[in-house]
Amino acid sequence: MDKVNVSSVTEFYLLGLSNGQDQTIIFFAVFLSTYLLTLLGNLLIIITTNKDHQLNSPMYFFLANLSFVDICFSSVTAPLMLANLLRERKTISFKGCMSQLFFLFCTASMECFVLAVMAYDRLVAISNPLRYLYVMNRKTCMVLIVSCWVFTSLHSLLHICIVSSMNFCGPDKIHEHFCDLPPLLALSCSDTSMYDRLVFTEGCLVTMSPFVFVVVSYCRILKIILMMHSSSGRYQAFSTCSSHLTSVGLFFGTVFFNYFRPSSSYSVEDNRSVTVVYYILTPLRNPFIYSLRNKQVKESLKKIFYKRSLHP
Repeated sequence: MDKVNVSSVTEFYLLGLSNGQDQTIIFFAVFLSTYLLTLLGNLLIIITTNKDHQLNSPMYFFLANLSFVDICFSSVTAPLMLANLLRERKTISFKGCMSQLFFLFCTASMECFVLAVMAYDRLVAISNPLRYLYVMNRKTCMVLIVSCWVFTSLHSLLHICIVSSMNFCGPDKIHEHFCDLPPLLALSCSDTSMYDRLVFTEGCLVTMSPFVFVVVSYCRILKIILMMHSSSGRYQAFSTCSSHLTSVGLFFGTVFFNYFRPSSSYSVEDNRSVTVVYYILTPLRNPFIYSLRNKQVKESLKKIFYKRSLHP
């Protein structure tokens, strides 16, 4: 290949999900309402856990952090998606694309690790309730969260350094509203086989480790639950675990399908439906599964709104 053409792409055209005006309006309305609901739901969780002293426990500290990650996760893609739906020239610079990829990797990986930390928190609470607050003290919780952010940032930086060094010499059209890894690799004129192996090794290790930890933790939790004598206690615990495992299964399932496959097997149509679930619905779903179905959180929300109505 002629060296003049190598790395000549300085921006990418984001083709989006639809070219029709009617469908564009529908997508804009759906994405905007979903994004606003995501921000509102997760902000309510953060405010509630900070305002109500009864929620001053490690479990709700991690819930607040999960909500913060979900806000960051959705904010990486949603504003650009909404802006591109309203403008004719739907482009993003090469540097902007790499920046978006970095924060996508970072927040998505952080979500995996927060889910793992939450599983560990529940395991300690159920298996050793008398030492729970001693083991999961404030310092331990902060160290866990900060360590997760540092590790996921380094993980993301590794991948961005590799992807940004690849050659992109055309075509420059991405069939999404944002820069995602699979369609970007499909456009590279470099040999991506080595990077595919890196994704399946380092990337798989980073993602699979939290997933395996969550599964093992919940297996131990279920074992403890089955030994309980109270049927009502078992039912309530099973209900909580099933909600957690449903969310974990859907989140990790879309991660595995979207990223842990060779770039040669990438399909535009398959990837569109997966990205909608992964980037749009996941941050919206978590507040309901992890918090808004929680009786104590709902009571705290009622108290906050009640006080606001009395003292506007």
